[in-house]
Amino acid sequence: MGHNPPGLTMADRDCREGARVEDRDYGRLFDALPSPHLVLTPDLVVVDANPAYLDMVGTARGALVGHPVFEVFPPPAATADVDGEPQLARSFRRVLETRRPEPSFVARYDVLDPATGTMRERWWSHVVVPVLGEGGGVQLLVQRVDEVTGYVRAQEAALGTEGAGQTSLDTMHAELYARSLEVQAARDAELRTARALEAMPSGFFSLDPEWRFTLVNAAAERLTRRSRDQLLGRLIWEAFPDTVGNRFERAYRAAADTGVPQTIEAYYPAPLDRWFEVLCWPNPDGLSLYFADITDRTRAAEQAARMSARLAVLARVNDALVRPGGVEDAVRSIPRLVVPTLGDACVLSLLDETGRLRDVSWWHADPERRAAFAGYVAGRLAALPDDAPLPTSLSTGEPARGTTSSVARLLTDDDVARRLVDLGESHITALAVRGRDGVLGVLTVYSAVDRADDAEHDAMAQTIADRAGAALDNARLVGAQTALAAELQRSLLTDPPEPDHLQIAVRYVPAVAAAQVGGDWYDAFLQPEGATMLVIGDVAGHDTTAAAIMGQLRGLLRGIATYSGAGPLEVLRGLDASMSTLMVPALATAAVVRLEQTPADHEQGLARMVWANAGHPRRW
Repeated sequence: MGHNPPGLTMADRDCREGARVEDRDYGRLFDALPSPHLVLTPDLVVVDANPAYLDMVGTARGALVGHPVFEVFPPPAATADVDGEPQLARSFRRVLETRRPEPSFVARYDVLDPATGTMRERWWSHVVVPVLGEGGGVQLLVQRVDEVTGYVRAQEAALGTEGAGQTSLDTMHAELYARSLEVQAARDAELRTARALEAMPSGFFSLDPEWRFTLVNAAAERLTRRSRDQLLGRLIWEAFPDTVGNRFERAYRAAADTGVPQTIEAYYPAPLDRWFEVLCWPNPDGLSLYFADITDRTRAAEQAARMSARLAVLARVNDALVRPGGVEDAVRSIPRLVVPTLGDACVLSLLDETGRLRDVSWWHADPERRAAFAGYVAGRLAALPDDAPLPTSLSTGEPARGTTSSVARLLTDDDVARRLVDLGESHITALAVRGRDGVLGVLTVYSAVDRADDAEHDAMAQTIADRAGAALDNARLVGAQTALAAELQRSLLTDPPEPDHLQIAVRYVPAVAAAQVGGDWYDAFLQPEGATMLVIGDVAGHDTTAAAIMGQLRGLLRGIATYSGAGPLEVLRGLDASMSTLMVPALATAAVVRLEQTPADHEQGLARMVWANAGHPRRW
């Protein structure tokens, strides 16, 4: 239409042109309608007519567009009411007033036969529908026309006469009206179903028994990134080849073969790269597929599962590090604990006392590759250059990354490089085992390239490496402190004297391995008059504090005994008084023995033992 028909404003035309674009080629849609349709302005000027309408009336579009409808098709006088208003005009008027569709009615409307030049009798079923504008007013009228001439004539013949009178015509009108209501109700139901499918947030496909698409809603277009034109009539296996041979195809065929609905959650690869939940519902016409994108939900669940697995690994590592026993052994167990959650293989390397790096433990998740991995680990340290991930992390204290192929190119030993390559392409992450004063070693994690890249895994692996470093640091610090205290304690336990009349031997053995330092002591010394004093004592505690207090009490007791020359009882009484006076915060026990020998006793080979005990168990 190259001009604006009477009654159609430029705004109306712009709106209509906009509708063409928005409604995906309105012209093609209108022309494809099988039923005759006529579009009018509120002033009843013809705006457009589809090919079905033009074929029905035998008129070209140019003869209709821009002309008042009753000028082109004068209404028969017989269709006018008592006021002279034609039935069709009355229908148009009611639609304009109510802004609601007008139920169908049957009316005779003769048309010109181009071949004979005479008028032909025609009977039409009319339905008028309003098209409302943004303000709610009627912008256009759409008239749908169905020719029912054959039906009317058949009814007349059935009644036994042509033109059987007004009664028979009224009967046909009533029957046609009822039938038109049924048809309209069916069409309305179909439209409501179509609108519901279009409004669904979930995708919907309908497949015929041959697996061809027969219906695709808007959500399905959006979710699959395919238009209706690309799908309708095509086989699902051709349109979506990645549904073949997997859970999608098995579920679809199971639903079709058994008649039992199927529900699946499955991943469709690139270019969609999404997870879908699909309900397969069999029906007499084929199969209906309802599907929703559950990628975010699935990935959130996967992330939560990975987090739970990481925390479980951390808990196992913490449990191993605090369990009674050697920390070094606990740290060596880390590769077995982190595989396979944080990687497919792992090696722990620690610096020894000389500063040389050694691989102390390793593990691989695949039992069939463990021997090959062990062969690679056996030779890798000697073949690693300074710019490889492990030496880099060792020197910087920061994570360093590479791949199997990149590290293999750096290795100085071709046999070691081949062993690494044979293990398969992996991402390699070297994580420093950090202590208080520097790096103690490196934890190297190997992850296959098909494993999802997860920064949280690397962060957890670094946390575990740091905890291993802290545990080693603490164990070594405690060991150094214990050794120092033990040396101090042993320095206080001097060698016994060697009097002529007595042979003294001593042995100091802690009761348990953990009690290398504590308040136990022994002593042996001579008093001024020549008597030999033996002492066994114990300060409560197995730590450096107990050892320090033990040193004080040992010195006090020695001083009291050697200055006073008193016997065991007085020596213990003096020690107790000195502890109270000096406010020594300790609980201690002691047993003191003095061996006395007069010249006469010496000649007879005799000696007298005098002893006193302050809570200490007797051992003689």
